[in-house]
Amino acid sequence: MSQPHWAFAAAVVAALDSPILPRALAELLRQVAPFSYTVMFGYRSANRPIDLYDDFPPGKRKIFVTDYQAGPYLLDPFFLAASRSVAPGLYRLRDLAPDRFYQGEYFRSYYVQTGLAEEIAYFVTLPDHSTLTLSLMRAERPFSQKEFAALDAAFPFDPARTRGRRVHAQGSLSRIRRANSGDCRGDSPYSPAQHLCQVEHQLAGRTLFAFP
Repeated sequence: MSQPHWAFAAAVVAALDSPILPRALAELLRQVAPFSYTVMFGYRSANRPIDLYDDFPPGKRKIFVTDYQAGPYLLDPFFLAASRSVAPGLYRLRDLAPDRFYQGEYFRSYYVQTGLAEEIAYFVTLPDHSTLTLSLMRAERPFSQKEFAALDAAFPFDPARTRGRRVHAQGSLSRIRRANSGDCRGDSPYSPAQHLCQVEHQLAGRTLFAFP
């Protein structure tokens, strides 16, 4: 990994006990392959997805988050994959999409408005069987096979695939959880705090990011 990459890796280490961890992780992944936007959603059953983190500019957040949560998510291939507990890993949206996706209602009535060239996402299964996705979105062009392979090799949440230099996360999401409304005793089992508690529980003592 190049020297600039290590500078971003150091930023992730510095952010491990901070609410800025998702942003630092997104910036590190951008060094592997550039992308326009990222969003972290928590999915559980058919409940409305929870936006745990995003870096959309104000003019884009409505279509990507507010409008999406209002109902289109029910036809989203990523939501459908999360509902059937897809194996952890990195996926292209088009590889999970049903036949005739680009002629379907979700694409024609909602997704075309995003203006994206491609969306890919990491899937993580949490201990309560809910799913976390970290989507990487590109407005200009699709991810090449080389870029996808590099991002896949950098899968940040799988302890079984760790190798080389590692960044560990012992209680790394505690401050993010507090910044997103409370502790693990939150009233709603589907609150941002609860999803972050699940992520923190899964990551405790494990590898957050592995470099090949």
